[in-house]
Amino acid sequence: MNTDTETETAADTDGFPLPRSRRANERLHALVPGGAHTYAKGDDQYPEDLAPVISHGKGAHVWDVDGNRYVEYGSGLRSVSLGHAHPRVIEAVRRELDRGSNFVRPSVVEIEAAERFLATVPTAEMVKFAKNGSDATTAAVRLARAVTGRPRVAVCADHPFFSTDDWFIATTPMSAGIPAQTTELTVSFPYGDLAATEELLTRHRDEIACLILEPAAHTEPPPGYLAGLRELADRYGCLLVFDEMITGLRWSEAGAQGLYGVVPDLSTFGKALGNGFAVAALAGRREFMARGGLRHPGDRVFLLSTTHGAETHSLAAAIAVLTTYTEEGVTARLHALGERLAAGVRAAAAGAGVGDHVVVRGRASNLVFATLDQHGRPSQEYRTLFLRGLLEGGVLAPSFVVSAALDETDIEHTVDTVARACAVYRKALDAGDPTPWLGGRPVKPVFRRRA
Repeated sequence: MNTDTETETAADTDGFPLPRSRRANERLHALVPGGAHTYAKGDDQYPEDLAPVISHGKGAHVWDVDGNRYVEYGSGLRSVSLGHAHPRVIEAVRRELDRGSNFVRPSVVEIEAAERFLATVPTAEMVKFAKNGSDATTAAVRLARAVTGRPRVAVCADHPFFSTDDWFIATTPMSAGIPAQTTELTVSFPYGDLAATEELLTRHRDEIACLILEPAAHTEPPPGYLAGLRELADRYGCLLVFDEMITGLRWSEAGAQGLYGVVPDLSTFGKALGNGFAVAALAGRREFMARGGLRHPGDRVFLLSTTHGAETHSLAAAIAVLTTYTEEGVTARLHALGERLAAGVRAAAAGAGVGDHVVVRGRASNLVFATLDQHGRPSQEYRTLFLRGLLEGGVLAPSFVVSAALDETDIEHTVDTVARACAVYRKALDAGDPTPWLGGRPVKPVFRRRA
């Protein structure tokens, strides 16, 4: 834990209280359903009374309203991959501030952003920008239905999130308010299993408009899997859609499709694209994307049309991000940082005797951790214990997803903090009950039926 001496800090009292954050959280809950504008940022995702409310960030660090400084991971739900207030991004945005932000006709910045995106992701032929990933993935689904004339969408069951819209949320425990007819139009297939996917396509022959999935997540795709999906989509007449919200830029500058060499019909990007500024993209083959334009002879598709979709500040940020990635080798740096962090965390966990319980998973640029109980089962209680130890050590880490702003000192501090948290973890395992170390109720899964 680091504190700024000019403010009230947790160091003033025993334990790790966050009085100002606690009051701010109460104000949030009174004003904002869920106490946050993204469920994954809710205070139910953190140990009780230990959910910091952020004041500001710089590079790989954030400060809460109590004055505590943290090394931050998973920044902005993976969106701030260059680090907070990155100079090249801020400079690009600042240049646009005095030039206006939104006009009644397209800005030249829209041309520049599209050209830069398509140069970076050459497997796509056209692109349209939006403000969030949900709009982009829903546009992909709508376009696939228009192209194929089919009603059903097949989503990968092993990937946690695709959209806030009904076609996906209907498949989660938070499906209240969604008609059953909508729910019936979404089916699922398991990741990595081509035979099961073909069985689904056969069972719903001529009904499935698209297969939508993250091309990779916590595990690498099995050899030939993505190419096999490409062949199945072609054979059964549906579109292949890659959700590259996470893999875009983090796997390679050209996304997972650039890394693995399998070209989808449509793909969606976001998160890292704006380094925290609100921008997402739908990209794909011209013959399909053109159906949302003015130069297609068939029925028009209402693809994406949002008031703020082409707001110039965010597009300027995207141009700067794409330029920085390609010129500075950012993806390689993310992988190197992640490999160093993963090795350190695994060594710390093994040293404390919990190497089989605190488990680091995923690609080096996109690390997550699992917290397992004495029986090797995922445990929200042990996650709570581990998160508490990280927070008290000045590490804000709902995941171990790195940003390029981290340095060796940050990694070393994180590993030291993990080692202390793992020592407590070992005590809880030996006791057979983590409750005494939780400090309150356990953290909760995002998707659940009841609050």
